Amino acid sequence: MAEQHLEEKTARHLDRLSAALDSGKRSQVSHLIKNLSGAEIGDLLESLPLTKRLAVWELTDPELDGDVLVEVNDEVRASLIRGTSAEDLVAAVDDLDLDDLADILDDLPDAVTLEVLRSLDRQDRERLAQVMSYPEDSAGGLMDPDVLTIRPDVTLDVVLRYLRARGELPDVFDLLFVVDRRGRYLGSLKLSNLLTQDINLTVGELMDTSAVTIPVDMHENQVAMEFEHHDLVTAPVIDADRHLLGWISIDDVVDVIREQAEHSILSRAGLDEEEDMFAPIVQSARRRWVWLGVNLITAIMAALVLYAFEPTLDQLVATAVLFPIVMSMGGIAGTQTLTLMVRGMATGQVSASNTPALLRKEVAVGLLNGVVFSIVIAVIAMLWYNDLALGLVMAAAILLNLVAGALAGALVPVVLKRMSIDPALAGGVVLTTVTDVIGILAFIGLATFLLLGR
Repeated sequence: MAEQHLEEKTARHLDRLSAALDSGKRSQVSHLIKNLSGAEIGDLLESLPLTKRLAVWELTDPELDGDVLVEVNDEVRASLIRGTSAEDLVAAVDDLDLDDLADILDDLPDAVTLEVLRSLDRQDRERLAQVMSYPEDSAGGLMDPDVLTIRPDVTLDVVLRYLRARGELPDVFDLLFVVDRRGRYLGSLKLSNLLTQDINLTVGELMDTSAVTIPVDMHENQVAMEFEHHDLVTAPVIDADRHLLGWISIDDVVDVIREQAEHSILSRAGLDEEEDMFAPIVQSARRRWVWLGVNLITAIMAALVLYAFEPTLDQLVATAVLFPIVMSMGGIAGTQTLTLMVRGMATGQVSASNTPALLRKEVAVGLLNGVVFSIVIAVIAMLWYNDLALGLVMAAAILLNLVAGALAGALVPVVLKRMSIDPALAGGVVLTTVTDVIGILAFIGLATFLLLGR
């Protein structure tokens, strides 16, 4: 209910914003976006056609421009950058955290990038270079190198005075990271302990040496799972020698989870989560050609199999009416298994050790469902055409295709992953081909050999 309410609220806000833009009421547009966060404005910009998007961008508070650029997808960011002067872009990214700056630096014009780098001090330039040296989808690419550190031999009183003198603190943090003189991670001090314990105690007496650490080369999906499994708000990022390199906060992980969800949904249709919803028509069409072409090829393969049994279709009209049922049932059964397998791979729940057990289980499920639905559909076919043999052929075809669908749904993502192909992207196309071909062979093939000779 809360999610539905949020969606309705966003839709209403978008409608009011579009109406104000259409009427040319710039003051009303400014009022509508005045109290929105950078992320909220980013969502609205992604939902607007280019002309309206640039109009809203022009009226956005300059102090939020950097946050907005970080939040929008790559193509929308490119459209905003093209419509912004170099001077305004430099000002927009001036106050960004280094990890956010690293995410968008390559998208900025060269002149802007050089100006931004000149504005950083030597330490920040080195930290930025460090973050950008790691893969974007790793903990190193996700981390913020600007990290609060303390020594184990100081008292809580010293730490409190240090924090007050520092003044500006991260918006989200619950831990202070303890390091030795060489920068190696020793443990973490909870903020709650700092505020509630005797100020004369030392950090070493209270620090937690068993707190979860994140290796710098860990994939961002695994980082998200670590935060989920251990209910983390922040976590230190370390290298192989336990040197503290940076830290990751929950707001970074939320972005990863959202990207995972968008990728999972859009990749099933061969789409990219970074694509602009309002990209030019020709550009959008071209991007969809690849998977439309792949699907066309697989559909032709199924049609060729069907063509081989054309005499059966000519003589037994009932097969032409009933075979879509066989193909559809196998496709649904396979999709159910495929979805479970892809999700399990994404969450780390599917591995080489448990794949055989999962395979046996899904085949057994397909067999049981095949028996149940083959009986139901056989009865329907017999009553429909008053033909016992046709009902039995239908039952056998349904049974075979549901088992084949379950088997393909379990095996296809495993095989694709071993071939370094994203199962979420290609699995559906391969599965559809398998279930269509097997469904046609099972039903029309059995009908050819068992019914035509009567």
